[in-house]
Amino acid sequence: MRRSAIVVLATCALLGGCGSAEPRKEGSGGRLRVVAAENFWGSIAVQLGGSKTEVSSIVVNPETDPHSYEPSAKDARTMADAAIAIVNGIGYDEWASRLLAADAEEGQRGPLTLNVGDLLGYRAGDNPHQWYSPAHVHAVVDAIVADYEEALPADRTYFAQQKRAFETQGLARYDALIAEIRRRYAGVPVGYSESIFQPLGGALGLKLLTPYSFARAIAEGIEVSARDKQTVDAQVTGHRVKVWVFNSQNVTPDVQRVNELARAAHIPIATVTETLSPASDTFQQWQVSQLEALERALHEATGR
Repeated sequence: MRRSAIVVLATCALLGGCGSAEPRKEGSGGRLRVVAAENFWGSIAVQLGGSKTEVSSIVVNPETDPHSYEPSAKDARTMADAAIAIVNGIGYDEWASRLLAADAEEGQRGPLTLNVGDLLGYRAGDNPHQWYSPAHVHAVVDAIVADYEEALPADRTYFAQQKRAFETQGLARYDALIAEIRRRYAGVPVGYSESIFQPLGGALGLKLLTPYSFARAIAEGIEVSARDKQTVDAQVTGHRVKVWVFNSQNVTPDVQRVNELARAAHIPIATVTETLSPASDTFQQWQVSQLEALERALHEATGR
């Protein structure tokens, strides 16, 4: 249904509308309006769309928790006025799905939606932080470009060039760091505060010792079990983990306690964040900065 809807959009755009007088959803200069629920996907969409698209991201403040975000009336209008919407899905940004559903219920022709969770075959309850999976980032790149090419078929060559430049230049350092860390540090045991790091840690070949139930509880803001607390504390105080990684945007009392234990044990610490930090960074600048810091921590811990 999603692909056929894109074809309908392109056809309606060329004909000036299908059935109704609703205008094609264009931004300034005739550019295709695109909205991303979160700026980590929005940054990629901007770079792939170039001069042919006008991309807005709704969640851009590093202090904002996308899980519990409350959209404004302006956000609803931004979503409704877009030709293409990119949402994370997997139970992560239900507010975005509700905005899209509200348009459909009112009989409006809402944006064509790229739901990352649906694309990857994930469901609510699975780890939603798939922008930390290098393989899935590349899969989303493919999907965004495919949508652009179908929505604006006359610009296929342009979008293919944008994709090639993004993958060979924009993501070059990102991909190289991932390969380098995996080659040098695969199997090194690390601890991590929440499930956001799990896709990246797995892709890097690191040995993730933290119980996933601990990491998931921190990410979802629910009570951590006493058993998991004891396990994580013992892993740090017993030096069973070589590096501790935590989300600096979500420092709960449990995370703070483990941070202090890691410092006392002289275990190197690295940080990750949920959204672009600073917000002015591109996706790859943000990720490269975090990967470089992680590599330094791994080097300090192992001497490799």
